[in-house]
Amino acid sequence: MVPRLREHYEKTVVSHLMEKFGYENALQVPRLKKIAVNIGVGEAIQDAKQLDAAVVDLRTITGQQPKVTTAKKSIATFKLRTGMKIGCMVTLRGARMWEFLDRLVSVALPRVRDFRGLSDRSCDGRGNYSMGISEQVIFPEIDYDKIDKIRGLNITMVTTAKTDEEAIELLTELGVPFRGRKPGGLSGESGGDVPTA
Repeated sequence: MVPRLREHYEKTVVSHLMEKFGYENALQVPRLKKIAVNIGVGEAIQDAKQLDAAVVDLRTITGQQPKVTTAKKSIATFKLRTGMKIGCMVTLRGARMWEFLDRLVSVALPRVRDFRGLSDRSCDGRGNYSMGISEQVIFPEIDYDKIDKIRGLNITMVTTAKTDEEAIELLTELGVPFRGRKPGGLSGESGGDVPTA
């Protein structure tokens, strides 16, 4: 079964972006390549159990087994040595990527307290967008009573867009709620629009 957000991209977003940016054919239209989700666990230096709990949380949220990340260089101030386990990450592609983005914009972000929309200034100049989430409990898959502590996570959406403007337009059309922009996507079908400032 084709994820509903991917179907929306193919049926609606492609034609909108072709019209807006004047692309010659559909292959020029920016698309979502992958989504990387990672959790940094600095406390893992003293307590390895913290990392295990973060891995379980990330697996629950994304439905994919995370890869444990290690320190690339030693930092004496933080008692950090090269090769120490300090976090975990997942790279989502294909159907899992579309499902995750759908859940993120239609279920998780609306659960953030006092949510005013995301900043559209978090692109890297090459069409990739990064955002931070301060609490993993906004995902309904996480059972609040079973977590040991509140953890933040970083989400990076990698697109084929050449410019930040194209990337922001693509993500807006996919329903990512940016401040001051009306999100496209499936927000109307999933039980209410996300408020924008």
